Amino acid sequence: MTDSTAPAQLHDEIAERRRMAGRSITPLAEPGTLTNTQLQDRATIYRTDRMQPEVDAFRELRTRLLAVAEGNFITLVAPVSAGSGGSFVARNLAAAFAFDATKSALLVDCDLRHPSQHKTMRIDPANGGLIDYLDDDETDIADVIYPTGVGRLSLLPTGAARETGAEYFSSLRMRVLLDSLRGRQGGHYMVLDGPPVRGNPDARILADLADVVVLVAGYGCDTPATIAQAASSFDPAKFAGVVFNEGV
Repeated sequence: MTDSTAPAQLHDEIAERRRMAGRSITPLAEPGTLTNTQLQDRATIYRTDRMQPEVDAFRELRTRLLAVAEGNFITLVAPVSAGSGGSFVARNLAAAFAFDATKSALLVDCDLRHPSQHKTMRIDPANGGLIDYLDDDETDIADVIYPTGVGRLSLLPTGAARETGAEYFSSLRMRVLLDSLRGRQGGHYMVLDGPPVRGNPDARILADLADVVVLVAGYGCDTPATIAQAASSFDPAKFAGVVFNEGV
């Protein structure tokens, strides 16, 4: 005999977790704004009166994503292979969203083997990060989201390093977290900095949680065959296209 109350109980549990997660998310106070020189040192784009092709490129990418997705959508940025520059693209796409005074962005470092965003942005994740939150029900998500020095852009670093994220990314707590963050005020966008697609199942798991997927290919490094193979890993309905990066 099956328990007919199980689906209802599960639904109530998910709703309660979402409610509690939502209560713990409070707006972050803006830190001292980084100068253009500091942003350049962190390989992060910035607004300027001068024409900058890389800034225009990320603005164009942002515009195209806004045209194909609705609401507070989640974008997974996944490199074809290590060294393709996925973290560079993820960071600057998030920064491009934050350029707009009516929008905010959260960059989530999901490359558990080789986390880099906190190092590049020179942020000390003293309270831990994503994995610490997923490991501990008592951790408040607001404690592991850090200001970056870029207006309206925050970072959720990896925290404790792990060899694989499969059990974390497929967990109910991860799904509830992203749903809660997505449900914030309008104009809030999440960018997941994913691990390489080749040789790692984590990117495919994260794609199930995302609304849009952007694949990053290292210019002159990833072959057309490996790019096509990586692209085939994702749902065509979510796949937004390939960004060719020069390997930053």
